[in-house]
Amino acid sequence: MARYCGAVCRLCRREGEKLFLKGDRCFSTKCALERREGAPGQHGRNRGRFSEYKLQLREKQKVKRMYGLMEKQFRNLFKLADAKKGITGQNLLLALESRLDNMVYRAGFAISKNEARQGVSHGHFCVNGKRVNIPSYRLKPGDIISVRERSRTLDVINNAVATAESRSIPEWIELDRKNYTAVVRVLPVRSQIVTPIKEQLIVELYSK
Repeated sequence: MARYCGAVCRLCRREGEKLFLKGDRCFSTKCALERREGAPGQHGRNRGRFSEYKLQLREKQKVKRMYGLMEKQFRNLFKLADAKKGITGQNLLLALESRLDNMVYRAGFAISKNEARQGVSHGHFCVNGKRVNIPSYRLKPGDIISVRERSRTLDVINNAVATAESRSIPEWIELDRKNYTAVVRVLPVRSQIVTPIKEQLIVELYSK
C-alpha cells in the first residue's frame, strides 16, 4: 500500500495548523510551524486567495493527513459514511475515530498516529485477546485493546504510556496503565471530538 514518506512537518506547514504528526515535538519549540512562517516552497508565503473549492480541498487534505489515509482509503470511507443513516460528516468522523490505530494513539500507547499505525502493523497489539495487525480495524463499545505480553518491554511503548497523562486520554477510553490495557467504553459523539475539523466542507467537496 502506498504511503507518504516525506517530511511530515511540511504537511503541517502546508495546512497552516498543527496536525500533531511528530508526537511530543509538536508541543515543543522545535515545531516547524512555529519556527517557519508560511507554507513550504518558494512562494509559500503568498498562496493567493482561498476560493470555496480550495477551502473544501484543503480541509479534506488536512483530515486525510491527520489520520494517515491515502486518497482511495479516504474516499471509500466517505462512501461508507454516506451510505449509513444519520449525518454523513459525523458518520465519517466516527469511522475515523474508531480505527484501531487511532484508538491506540488516543489510549496513550503511542505518541503519534504514525507510531500507532506502525505498532499495529507489527503486531504489538491485541483486541479482545486476539492479535490484530490491521490499522483500519474498526472497534466497537466494549472492545479491549491490550499490548502483547512480549511487547510490553519495548521502550517506545513504555515511554508513550509514561507520558500519556500529558496528552490527556479521551473520556470514552478507560486506560489501565499497570496492565497495558484500554477499554473502549463508548464511541464518541461529535461534541466529544475536539479535533478542529469542518467535516461539512468535505461532504460538500465529495457531493459535487
